[in-house]
Amino acid sequence: MLGNFSYYNPTKLYFGDNAQKHLGEELKNYGAKVLLTYGSGSIKTNGIFDEVMSVLRAAGKEVIELPGVMPNPTTDKLYEGVKLARENNVDLILAVGGGSTIDYAKAVSVSVWYDGDPWEKYYLRQEDPDSNLRIIPIGSVLTMVGTGSEMNGGSVITNHETKLKIGKIFGENVMPRFSILNPRYTFSVPLRQMVAGFFDIMSHIMEQYFSGEDDNTSDYLAEGLMRSLIHSSRIAVKNPQDYEVRSNIMWTSTWALNTLIGKGKSQDWMVHMIGQAIGAYTDATHGMTLSGVSIAYYRHILPYGLRKFARFATAVWDISAADKTDEQLANEGVEALLEWMKQIGVATEISSLGVTEDMLEGIADSTFIMNGGFKVLTREDVLSVLRESL
Repeated sequence: MLGNFSYYNPTKLYFGDNAQKHLGEELKNYGAKVLLTYGSGSIKTNGIFDEVMSVLRAAGKEVIELPGVMPNPTTDKLYEGVKLARENNVDLILAVGGGSTIDYAKAVSVSVWYDGDPWEKYYLRQEDPDSNLRIIPIGSVLTMVGTGSEMNGGSVITNHETKLKIGKIFGENVMPRFSILNPRYTFSVPLRQMVAGFFDIMSHIMEQYFSGEDDNTSDYLAEGLMRSLIHSSRIAVKNPQDYEVRSNIMWTSTWALNTLIGKGKSQDWMVHMIGQAIGAYTDATHGMTLSGVSIAYYRHILPYGLRKFARFATAVWDISAADKTDEQLANEGVEALLEWMKQIGVATEISSLGVTEDMLEGIADSTFIMNGGFKVLTREDVLSVLRESL
């Protein structure tokens, strides 16, 4: 492994079909007022809301509800949450939902006692919270897998006015203090959302995998995670109630983006940058925006990372290397990825997400260029990937 790094993750996880029983003991560590944030209300129909509320009441907490967190949380919703949390002087933010809800809770947590515009400071300028700022601690109860937000500092917010969707990686002081991971809580997620989450997991791993040429332990870990996800996802689309495969996928999702497998290497993240720009224009499901551009993107950068793509084919997809060049192997690996995407049912073209030809210039302008991958893209490269993805 090349490079130097430190590693620490402060989030405490409770995993399994009884994980929610630990919520009460965690709540003892925080004050009386809890901001309970969640999405469109599905947790009220599947019983999760009642379970969480009963624990909050038993712990003697005063609950301030903040529902309606959308799949792509907006600046307007952020300002609403900040106002509510400040007026009630909350002691803890409990996010019940998927990655968007947890991302949103992080954004609120660092914004409640900040006097300026959090969008400007944290997202446009990519600054960290001031050292003396009071940050509201957060906890999470995960109901949809994909983002890994339950054990990282990532937070993505969308500004519809400027058509920008930007992620910020906060530090350890913003990461969830605890996360409840019960695989059964994911069973009621609709099929399309479920498979979008699956691809989000895969994309997180590939963004960290397709960079660097050294013999890196992180890459071996990434290959194992990808193999596990591919195996379990094929079963899950046929039987979404299979606890074993859903638990494996939930665990894979967490480890795909809790910073472990990115240590000691550069990282790409261009699929996410392009996908987030698409999301800012269409509000399409995040995982689908990633799947929609991935094949075109990987075909575009494949010649610059030929050896890694060839390894991807053999180590992840079990493609035989006999009598094949690295280029042949690399292309077969990308084709195997495409075939798996079709098997689980994710988008393979962005026109199905509402993207039209006249949006492409604007999407390219909204795409942030990263420099950690095999090739640093130009704006024309981004446009080329978008056109090939239509």
